[in-house]
Amino acid sequence: MLHMASYPALHFVFEALAYFAGYQVFRWQRAHQGDTLAEPQRWTVLAAAAIGALLGSRALGLAEQWPTVRVALDQGKLWQLLISPGGKTIVGGLLGGWLAVEAVKRFSGIKSRTGDLFALPLCVGIAVGRIGCFLAGLADDTYGTPTSLPWGVDFGDGIPRHPTQIYEILFLALLGFVITRNWKLPSGARFAIFFGSYLAWRVAIDFIKPQPLIHGMNLIQWSALGGLILLVIDWFWTLNYKPVSNHSSENV
Repeated sequence: MLHMASYPALHFVFEALAYFAGYQVFRWQRAHQGDTLAEPQRWTVLAAAAIGALLGSRALGLAEQWPTVRVALDQGKLWQLLISPGGKTIVGGLLGGWLAVEAVKRFSGIKSRTGDLFALPLCVGIAVGRIGCFLAGLADDTYGTPTSLPWGVDFGDGIPRHPTQIYEILFLALLGFVITRNWKLPSGARFAIFFGSYLAWRVAIDFIKPQPLIHGMNLIQWSALGGLILLVIDWFWTLNYKPVSNHSSENV
């Protein structure tokens, strides 16, 4: 069992590093691989992703903490809770960003898949952020349930727990390796692999996190499962969609 103290202040340091690292990887990839979008369109997509991620992360984070929200509402402190730095979730951010981008693409008439350049940066950014979650220890809600395994971590309360943050870093390293292989894949497939894999991972790993359950799963798991279903529907529609010709087959 590993003994360590909690360092909540480092969570914000690594959260900032996560955004920086992810953006630098995005810039590097775009410079070396090119982009399917013109500059104005790419910045439109980036803005939509950022705003959607912020709103989605906050909304799901607050929904997960509904008892705290009710107390804040009863005490007239809801605004303070809304602007507080905590209460954000990666799953909510990914879902919010994805839905916002798809909405903006439809509004702007962008037909191409735009997510491949985000896949590796998201792997890197989330992994860096999870280092901060691990160091924050008990102050963060990402640690696992108690375990008797030899690599259990005592964050200061004498209880060895699953280091789920470390599990996720290792998973993201493997996922990043997979999506950067030189395979011939259709446009958008690398992001779909990342997105689907991460959502499936969260459904699985959250079974060993001490969160309130709703019919056997926590709210993040249900949200991730819903996102997986939407992703499958989206790709099924894309692969089976056939544009209608302006000429009927009788005129060919």
